[in-house]
Amino acid sequence: MPYRYLEDIATADAAFEVEGKTLEELFRDAAIATFEVMADTGTVKPEVTREIELENEDVDNLLFDWLSELVYLKDAESLIFSRFDVNIRKNDAYKLKATVSGEPINQREHSLRSDVKAVTYHMFEVKKTGENWTARVVLDI
Repeated sequence: MPYRYLEDIATADAAFEVEGKTLEELFRDAAIATFEVMADTGTVKPEVTREIELENEDVDNLLFDWLSELVYLKDAESLIFSRFDVNIRKNDAYKLKATVSGEPINQREHSLRSDVKAVTYHMFEVKKTGENWTARVVLDI
């Protein structure tokens, strides 16, 4: 598993660490971990697609913006996602282009868990360690 939940970090929130060989892997797996807090993503079909484009000078703020945008789409459009195709390039800033797929939230079809209200800056961290990227994320539930 490319991510692990941190049970002892935040008692009223959900926390996880994620690791990837590339930024694309890191961002994809952070998105999966975020949605696994909300539902069993194995029950979510890729019927609806959304395109996301974000830009930020800092990679940590880009990850924060990415996860926040996904939570926003969940709230604004009642969508839950299970597939994330992420492309990140760096020139003068980090630029993310992603295609996310999922379907409208349906309590009868999806095994729902906790509702994520927001991504927090509490203990939020993105860093490159050796060849891999790692991140720690705390979600407000």
